[in-house]
Amino acid sequence: MEECVYIRLKYRAKIKPNEPILLKDIANIIGTDEVTEKVGNLVLGEFSKNKDVFILDVTVVLQTIFRHFPNMSMDTYGPSQTIVEVVRKKKKVSKIGFIVVWLILFVGAAFAIMNFHEDVSMRQMHERLYFMITGEHSEHPFIFQIPYSFGLGLGMVLFFNHIFKKKFNDEPSPMEVEMFNYQQELDQYLIMRENKMYSSFLDDD
Repeated sequence: MEECVYIRLKYRAKIKPNEPILLKDIANIIGTDEVTEKVGNLVLGEFSKNKDVFILDVTVVLQTIFRHFPNMSMDTYGPSQTIVEVVRKKKKVSKIGFIVVWLILFVGAAFAIMNFHEDVSMRQMHERLYFMITGEHSEHPFIFQIPYSFGLGLGMVLFFNHIFKKKFNDEPSPMEVEMFNYQQELDQYLIMRENKMYSSFLDDD
């Protein structure tokens, strides 16, 4: 009876450094237990030590399987390429460096908010609103400024859906959506660059 295996490449896979790339690390394999075991443990190769991200094409997978099991029937579906990321040990962040970066971001954000309020004449608007309601002039209408300040901070927390690591609901925040879009564009660029390099290699041959 002819053995058959179905393979779906993962869109993105992570591997540890200094370890060979196994087929089961970068793909979902469907078949009998015996076939899944021996196909999943096939070594696709070694990665370049100076690369943290690289692309594996489905043709590499098919060639590897065919080389070891020439009579096996293969069928692929899903992505034709997978992005392989080498997960290296992260360097420990120093507390001093963290505090310095935090202070820079905090001061920068504070200046940005203050400059915005100065540009739109927020203080004058509060003074005018205070005069319209009370009939008196005040250079410091705290009755509006204090609630507005708290409301501004609360609005930012609700908008970004985060207080430190705590989220209010399962909906992604605008920052998470932007990061997702950026990652998608970066992945697409990596795939296109890899295809371009492969095409240039074929043209040279």
